[in-house]
Amino acid sequence: MNAIHMTVGIGVIATNLIAGAWGGIAWLRKDPSVIFWYLLRTAQLVLVVQVALGVILLASGRQAADQIHLLYGILPRGVTLISEAMSAGAAQHELEGVNDLDALEEREQAVIARRVVLREMGIIAVGAILIVTIALRAYAVGSG
Repeated sequence: MNAIHMTVGIGVIATNLIAGAWGGIAWLRKDPSVIFWYLLRTAQLVLVVQVALGVILLASGRQAADQIHLLYGILPRGVTLISEAMSAGAAQHELEGVNDLDALEEREQAVIARRVVLREMGIIAVGAILIVTIALRAYAVGSG
């Protein structure tokens, strides 16, 4: 079970790195990417599996090599939740000063929607890269 936990941990690092890099590059290019969202949800699913495996290991009486590993195991889930919450405010930020969205022309609505998506991508891509750094530390502590 430890080997599976470590393997899925590598998956957490890889999937979040791919999603974060893809989202960061798309954000820099100002190019909303549908693929980013699929990559992100895959990374989040792998993270949930990893956390579940960690809980199973703890419930079966196994202990982490270092207690800080437990914190590193929980933090990525918190980063995901905070990133998602922050991105939810992206629309509100972009809509400041707009009194009636329906009154805007379709083109103006599309421009605002694009800015919202780009802002969300940027926020969540940073979160994914932060998860990579935490997961790398968890892997180093857990395998040591």
